[in-house]
Amino acid sequence: MNAVFSDVFVSSLKKYSSIRTAIQKKVDMIIKNPVALGEPLKGNFRGYYSCPVKKNFLIIYLYCKVCRAKGDNKTVLCHDCGKSPDDTIRFIDLGPHDKAYEKKSAYWS
Repeated sequence: MNAVFSDVFVSSLKKYSSIRTAIQKKVDMIIKNPVALGEPLKGNFRGYYSCPVKKNFLIIYLYCKVCRAKGDNKTVLCHDCGKSPDDTIRFIDLGPHDKAYEKKSAYWS
């Protein structure tokens, strides 16, 4: 798997360094099996997955293979979609439930 971490994700990781080990374990698990662990999101977040790290704290990511297969790439519009291999997982953000969903669009700004 090819893991890509957005600047927003890296910045959030620094902010939540107290649970860095739990986050790293969950990221490793997502990389091993991105579809089994994540919950596909709907509506404005179509194409994304969320995966809880702990109660009310989650990781938001994209899995390019599924995104393309479902046609969600036409909605998500990653700036380098055509250059990324199918086995790419894009870690977009992490944080408390409400905060993580708030910042989704910052990745493409």
